Formats: sequence, C-alpha cells, structure tokens
Amino acid sequence: MTLASFLGKQFIRVIEWNEPEPGILVWRYPMMDQEIENGGKLTVRESEMAAFVNEGKIADIFSPGLYTLSTQNLPILTDLMNWSKDFQSPFKSDVYFFSTHLQIDQKWGTANPITIRDQEFGAVRVRAYGIYTFRIADPRTFFTQVSGTEQSYHVSDLEDQLRNTIVARMTDVFAASQTNFLDMTANEAALGDKIKAAVAPAFTALGLELAQFVVENVSLPDELQKSLDARIGMNIVGDLDKYSQFAAAQSISTAAANPGGVAGLGVGLGAGAAMGQMMSASLHPAAPPPISTVPATSGPTDLPAAATKFCIACGHSIPGQAVFCPVCGKPQ
Repeated sequence: MTLASFLGKQFIRVIEWNEPEPGILVWRYPMMDQEIENGGKLTVRESEMAAFVNEGKIADIFSPGLYTLSTQNLPILTDLMNWSKDFQSPFKSDVYFFSTHLQIDQKWGTANPITIRDQEFGAVRVRAYGIYTFRIADPRTFFTQVSGTEQSYHVSDLEDQLRNTIVARMTDVFAASQTNFLDMTANEAALGDKIKAAVAPAFTALGLELAQFVVENVSLPDELQKSLDARIGMNIVGDLDKYSQFAAAQSISTAAANPGGVAGLGVGLGAGAAMGQMMSASLHPAAPPPISTVPATSGPTDLPAAATKFCIACGHSIPGQAVFCPVCGKPQ
C-alpha cells in the first residue's frame, strides 16, 4: 500500500445515507477517525435531513439536495471552528442524518381503564385505542431534546414516551368534554381531532409533527359493558307483557323444531300453557267480584243451630237438609 493510498483513505469525499430499514429516526455517519475533505460531496435524499455537529453542538442543517462542502455552505461550523474564508484543509465533524418521512401505523392505547365523569352514567371507566402518524419536523430540536449524540435512534426508543403523552392528554380531553360516553363512540372522528389538537404541542416541543391521529375504539371494561347491555336490553324490551308473549311464541317455535327431544317437549308444553293462559286472559278478562245483595247485619252470620247438623263421617257442620256431606261426600 502506497503512502498516497493510505492518506487517501483518511479523507471522506462522499457522505450519504441509504436508510437500510424502517424505524430509524437518526443515524450518525461513521467517521472512524477520518476527516472530511474540504470540497467533498454531501448527498441528502428526499425524506432526509443532515446536520453537522461539532463537539456535541449542532451546527449547519441541510435539506434534500447535493452539496459541495466548503466554508460557504457551512457558516455556523466555520464560525465554531474559527476558519477563515479560504480554508482548504480537511476537517473533523460528526454528521447526523435524520429520517423525515412519515412513521405510520404507530399504536396507542390505554394500558388501564381511565375514569371519567359522564353526564348520563355518572363516573365510568373507559378504554380507548387507535393509531397515529408522526415525523421529524425540526432536526435541531429533536437532536437537542431527544436523540443527542447516540449512534442511532429508533422509533422504538421513543414510542413509550409518545404513548404516555397521548394517554395523558386524552384524559384531559375526556375530563373537559361535555360529551357522554354513548356520543363519544358515535363521534370517534371528532374525538380524534380534539385529542390531536391537545397532543400536537407536546410533539412540537420534541421537534416532531403529529401528522394524523385516529381513535379506533372507545369501550367500557367487560363488567361495565355487561351492565350497559342489560340496560339497553331493558330499553329495547319496553313492554314486559308483550315481551313475555313474544318469548313464549319463540319457545313454541323452538320446541316445534325439535319434536323428538324430551326437553323440547317440556318446553313446548310449558310455553304452550303459558301462551294459552296469556291468550285466555287477553280474550276473557277477569270479571269483577259479584256485589252482595244481602243486607249487612251487626249480628253473627252463622246459620241458626236448628238449620245445621254435623256430618256423621267427618264431623263438620253441614246444612240440616243435606243428604251428602259437602266436605267428605259421605251420605247422611
């Protein structure tokens, strides 16, 4: 290896990044103790931005394009390094690439139900989940507030922070909302817009843009959902008498579909009896009790002793002219 080839390997002439896989937010170009050649090329592709960092302090930022590196397009770094305008020597600087394309299909959800005050049901616990989309909008802020001088920074390194931020802001939105639970589930798109407006400033403070926020579902825990289903069922039933008649008719149909089963036979007979009683009651309403025409007296109502006698078989008091005992049926 010649001296010229050895020295040539110490200078970086082309700086670029081909994002190898999704989910990478920041990547530091590997310098390996090498220096950047003055006049070298910097390639920044669409959905990328690049930043030069000197001793941990972010300097110049480049948007997509092809650049020839010189003191003219590195003004901040030139000032930090105290370079003159005619500086021509290689220089050292860390170069970070930032992925600015949309990070789609990010999941959010409530790990535990949150308690809100509902106008119709009072205090209720709800669960919610959905998706959101974000991207890096301000590399300088993201570098100083989040990623720092890490070799690389991934979406997975940030997702817990973002999810907790979303849930906290969502709780505030629910607490301030005058919309009851049933209307929330019917207006999830509008609810998503409200939560997005509340969450977006927290993303901006990290150098991010919250591009989309979707509420996929708002629900109750299982035990509360059962109570709500029972309440809805009662509202749907309405008239219990009519519902009982309908249920009996359904039982008859079920029994008729399974005529060979003993259980079906019993259900059919029971349902038929219940249906017959209800139909009879509806066709022949109960008559009012007869009005007595016997004048009320203040004395005892028992028959005189001469008009009664005792059954020779059972001993009960019976009318004196009775041939058979009305109690036991024995002849007298």
